[in-house]
Order: sequence, then C-alpha cells, then structure tokens
Amino acid sequence: MDNTPYDDVFRTLLTDCTELMIPVVNEIFHTHYTGKETICLLQNEHFIKMPDGSEQERITDSSFEIISSKETPIPQPLKNQLYGGSAGCNTAQRKRYHIECQSTEDGSMIVRMFEYDTQLALENREFISNILTVQFPDSAIVSLRHTKNTPEEMTVKVLTPGGRVSYTVPVLKIKRYTIHELFEKKLFFLIPFHIFAYEKDFKELEENKKKLKQLEAEYASIRERLEIACQMGDLNRYAKAAILDMSRKVIEHIAVKYKNVAKGVSRTMGGKVLNYEAKDILNRGRAEGRTEGEAAGIKKVQSAVKLLKNGKSITEVAFHTELPQETVAELAQSISTEVK
Repeated sequence: MDNTPYDDVFRTLLTDCTELMIPVVNEIFHTHYTGKETICLLQNEHFIKMPDGSEQERITDSSFEIISSKETPIPQPLKNQLYGGSAGCNTAQRKRYHIECQSTEDGSMIVRMFEYDTQLALENREFISNILTVQFPDSAIVSLRHTKNTPEEMTVKVLTPGGRVSYTVPVLKIKRYTIHELFEKKLFFLIPFHIFAYEKDFKELEENKKKLKQLEAEYASIRERLEIACQMGDLNRYAKAAILDMSRKVIEHIAVKYKNVAKGVSRTMGGKVLNYEAKDILNRGRAEGRTEGEAAGIKKVQSAVKLLKNGKSITEVAFHTELPQETVAELAQSISTEVK
C-alpha cells in the first residue's frame, strides 16, 4: 500500500518531536508515563517474504521503544562529580510500541498490522537453551476517517500446536476529539489531523464565507492555545513550529479541491515557517552521525534535545551525549527561539 501525505506527517512529527507521542500512548493504552521517559525510534523498514519467494518492503508509520528509568540513589559527592548534582544511575524498563495511521477504511489493515508486529517480534527475539522467545509490541491504529462500522479494537488470534493466543489492537478515532480535549489531554501530536473533523463540510465551507470565517477563527484559537502551551511549559517552540507546519501540510492536501478552505485555514495558521531552525541542526546531527553510525548520531541529537528541555546545561549535555559544544549550543538557542 502506498504511503499517503498523512503517513509522512505522522512520521515527521514522531521523528522531530518524539516526546509528543507520550500522551498519545497514555491515551490509547491507558498507561501512565510522565513524559520524563526516553523514546527510542526503531527501524521502520522491514522486508516480508512472499509465497513466491520474493521480498516486499513494508514501512511502518511508527515503531518505537519507551524507556522508563527507576532511579537508584547514589552519594551526593558522586552525583556532583558525575551529573552536576542531578540524579544518575538508572535501571531501565523498556516497552515497544507500534502505531499505524489509517486514512482510509481498509479490511486488510489488521493483516498488515500482524505482518509488521511479527517482523518486529522477530527482530526482538531471544534464543536461549533451545527456546525461541518473541515478544510482540503493543500495537494500535490511529483512524483519521472512522465510520459507524469502524471497531473500537481489532483482534489477532493465532492458533498454535500449543494452544490459542490472541491480542487486541485498539483503534483511536481522531474525529471524536474536540480541540478542547486535545489540549486538555496534551494530545498535541494529533492537532494536525483535527481538520478531518470538518472534511464532510468542505463543500459548504467553500461557498459560505461566514462559516469559513468560523473555521478560521477556530484555527486562530488553536494557534493562540499553542502559544499559551509554550508559555506554560507544556510545549516547546520547536514542537509548536512543527505542529503548525504539519497542520498546514495536512490542510493543503485534504482540501486540495477547495481553494478557499485551504488558503483561509493555512493563512490563519501563520504561513510557512519551515525549515524551522532546530530541524536544520537535527539534520546536521544526522549527517555527522553517519560517520560513526547514523542511528547513534541521531540518538545523540535526540538525547541532547531532551536533556536541554529538562534544564540541563550545555556543558552537561555535551558531556553526556559526546556532541560538540557548538552543536549543543545551537540546539539550545533554537529550542528557546520563539517562532513568529
């Protein structure tokens, strides 16, 4: 199945603003992550062997691991020496997740979910004392266009010689959420897809200036509330810029046949701001990372961004991530720079 622009937006937000996924995971799986956890992005390209022996590439929208740390107390002098007075020495707890963005109702979705889940489980296998252990990720579907027939969850049932096993795949339905609920639950990641709630009204909005003004007013309010979220410390400027830009990308595609709607809402969101500065630095980090392994380089930059957001100094971040201080300083500046 071909990727859609909505899949691309989903992946871009996850890559650039991984921390925004935490509240989404909490909402779907009823977990209680605090936001202090680390998200490690996993490989999203997989090759599935077909019956004729050929291999087909599959690209997941999001495959990641959330790492929670249980802090172990250490003496204060050692804290000062190693961590500048902050806590260190952690015992990590890891959990894998797989979330797909679905823009069109498709009966084969659960089949693809199982294909992806099986591949992810095999990649995370253990073979000890002639026992092969595979652990499936917690999986979910984010539905952009649900209907009355869209289930609340899907079930995968596997019949094995040793018995039957099954697991559920919950379905989060974007259009159910009001903009108030998205902000209240800090589901900032889902804001770019809020426009799907109005898709059925595009024809009327295109012809009715008064109603279009009302929609523009709602999006002006969204922009204002994002700014308030920044001021309250619930969101950083970098993430705000990404949300605004991804919102425009979704609107311009979904309303491509309705020029007044696309133009009016996009203008209200503030015009184009990409490339936002921190993304340029993130990309530079990726480039630097290729000389020592791309994944390691990306992880360093992601770790640096998270540490800076948590109030660590440039020196501390450079020490812990082994990135050049100049790169960390630029990251710090870009995170604190307000996007106009």
